[in-house]
Amino acid sequence: MFARFFIDRPIFAAVLSILVTLGGIVGLARLPVALYPEITPPTIEVSTLYPGAHSRTIADTVAAPIEEQVNGVENMLYMSSTSTNDGGYTLTVTFKPGSDLNIAQVLVQNRVNIATPKLPAEVKRRGVLVKKKSPSTLMIINLSSPEDNLGDLYLSNYATIQLRDELSRLEGVGDIVFLGQRDYSMRVWLNPEKLAVRNLKPADVTHAIEQQNAQVAAGQIGQPPAPNGQAFQLTINTLGRLSDPEQFAEIAIKTDTEGRAVRM
Repeated sequence: MFARFFIDRPIFAAVLSILVTLGGIVGLARLPVALYPEITPPTIEVSTLYPGAHSRTIADTVAAPIEEQVNGVENMLYMSSTSTNDGGYTLTVTFKPGSDLNIAQVLVQNRVNIATPKLPAEVKRRGVLVKKKSPSTLMIINLSSPEDNLGDLYLSNYATIQLRDELSRLEGVGDIVFLGQRDYSMRVWLNPEKLAVRNLKPADVTHAIEQQNAQVAAGQIGQPPAPNGQAFQLTINTLGRLSDPEQFAEIAIKTDTEGRAVRM
């Protein structure tokens, strides 16, 4: 019935067609057009590290306080978290499509700041990271040595120093994640029997390393206030962070009443 109405009135049908076409042309210049529309919901990632803790401890002491505060943040759809036995904790907060990621990051950061006083001291010292991050992987890059003369440790360190910052500055890249990352480090093996004989605990060794393996400013000689006639001002350079096993072996863990030191 409607088709017969326009067939019998061709001029009226042509005028309507022209008006619809003109309306589309005018709206084309005003409507936003995106090459890649935002289909995936935006996400914010909260991560931290609790060295020496297993997944159950992290769930009780780190995940519970943070998720209690973050839950219900504005425009949030859902959240998911993982706790690993190596001390790692990651919380992914998913927001409604179209949400402003900058505002979402600020809202999550404010909630995390409220939960921070309830976290363990080691976690607070290392800090809790809140950053914009998509769960999808954009690209995977493999590093290899053609002549097999460079080890995994060298390649991992090269990627950290030379590639990470360059790739992070590319448009659309939210974060760089290393799979199997290896960093230069010093590992100290403790003998439980010797610790027990000397009435020591692993925490005592950790505290000694933190206190004596530090980078400090030693100051200057001749800096103000200085006496009249002081002609020179010299900067004092001291040993900072330790780098050799022999230096770690000289760390004093405790001293007895006679001044004898127990070293690493």
